[in-house]
Amino acid sequence: MQKVTSVFWVTLAIALFSVIWGAWAPGSLESITGKIQSYISVHFGWYYLLIVTGFVVFCLYMIFSPYGKMKLGKESDTPDYNYATWFAMLFSAGMGIGLVFWGAAEPIFFYANNAPTAETGTAAALNESMRFVYFHWGVHAWGIYAIVALVLAYFKFRRGAPALISSTLEPIFGDKMNGPLGKLVDIIAVFATIVGVATTLGFGAAQINGGLTYLTSIEDSFGVQLIIIGIVTVLFMMSAYTGLSKGIKYLSNTNMFLALALLVIMLIVGPTLFIMNMFTDTIGAYLQNLPTMSFRLAPNNEENRAWINDWTVFYWAWWIAWSPFVGIFIARVSKGRTIREFLSGVLLVPSVVGFLWFSTFGSSAIKVQQSGDADLAGLATEQAMFGMFDNYPLGLILSIIAMTLIGTFFITSADSATFVLGMQTTNGSLTPPTMVKFAWGIVQSSMAAVLLYSGGLQALQNALISAAFPFSFIMILMVVSLYKALRADKAALEKGKEEKEKTSA
Repeated sequence: MQKVTSVFWVTLAIALFSVIWGAWAPGSLESITGKIQSYISVHFGWYYLLIVTGFVVFCLYMIFSPYGKMKLGKESDTPDYNYATWFAMLFSAGMGIGLVFWGAAEPIFFYANNAPTAETGTAAALNESMRFVYFHWGVHAWGIYAIVALVLAYFKFRRGAPALISSTLEPIFGDKMNGPLGKLVDIIAVFATIVGVATTLGFGAAQINGGLTYLTSIEDSFGVQLIIIGIVTVLFMMSAYTGLSKGIKYLSNTNMFLALALLVIMLIVGPTLFIMNMFTDTIGAYLQNLPTMSFRLAPNNEENRAWINDWTVFYWAWWIAWSPFVGIFIARVSKGRTIREFLSGVLLVPSVVGFLWFSTFGSSAIKVQQSGDADLAGLATEQAMFGMFDNYPLGLILSIIAMTLIGTFFITSADSATFVLGMQTTNGSLTPPTMVKFAWGIVQSSMAAVLLYSGGLQALQNALISAAFPFSFIMILMVVSLYKALRADKAALEKGKEEKEKTSA
């Protein structure tokens, strides 16, 4: 079961080619990925908006349909974790480097530098900034994760299929999924995961460097970021060597504690009343404007359209690229739950926690900007959080906690991703060989370094949108496949009940 498949060798070759290309000709890599990204954003922006909203609608349909009663597992299966533990795991899966990186930076950027439609620095821009942050990090993001997790969990626990993306398409393509077509599907999923995780690791390295630069005399440079990536790579390799149950478990608990500490302290030392007022007010605005935002493409306004490409389309691509990785994690901890229970929890709980997170850090940053005490909007994106902390009590302590949290998230994400990539390239083995995990760990870190080297954060975004595009088509097929399987299984279940009733009568 632990045999390395051809998916490993093909994807490894593609990933190494990308790394060597980026190291040898960084300008060429950035230029070509930039052109691909631009073409996809301009010509397929409508496609991203439609499919992601479609995923959310499908999830809501499943919650309220008769299929919602069906279990992710056999009828006799019960959940492995209680609600508190399960919700904590969902929270941990959604709480990544991204939330720390963008927690203060995105709201302040929308408010002061580049509002979606309003005039920057106004009350309308303030409301818009929080509303669109919720949009990017809320139900739509978790709808993408929920689709992949739901389909994987259903086929793995209900039908006993291998934990591979290709195995979920068997109702559509049959035995063809055991051949080259199935391998192609898994290669696309693995490569999207590599680029998605590498992008996040790049953001993490940039923000740790940004924090060190803001607090000390250490320069903000690629060389420093490379050292950070190297140190963290050694740490997550050590974690990967200890195995899933020890390494990731301890790190996840550490993440939870640090994230909660950072949130609670900021709520207390920050403008508490303003935070809670903004949270309440902007939740209403988000819900009221959700349909409009979901389909907003601004075809007749070039400036607004460029904003959508740079932010909304980028985020939808980011979540799609991360979905095989996060989906497998969520699927693993959700056995025994009904589809209704699963989707309600995955869509709502992490979204609400994310809204509170952005309200706390975003509102606190905007309050500093409004007071004129500091120009947070003028700082580099990766320094915005630290600039905000500097204007509140316990600022140094908050900065140290934040950098530690980024580091532990960095290690957890890379560690978990090496496991998922190992599993996907050893025919779904739940215990992939250590050397396979090490190989993927080195590839991820190398790609993060090369993307930063070839064009910084912009190169990361270009690569992400390019890699996510082909996997989006696979996600659509996964939805169709799940629906076919659900119809067949429900019909068989009802037939079995009728026969049982006849027999007992």
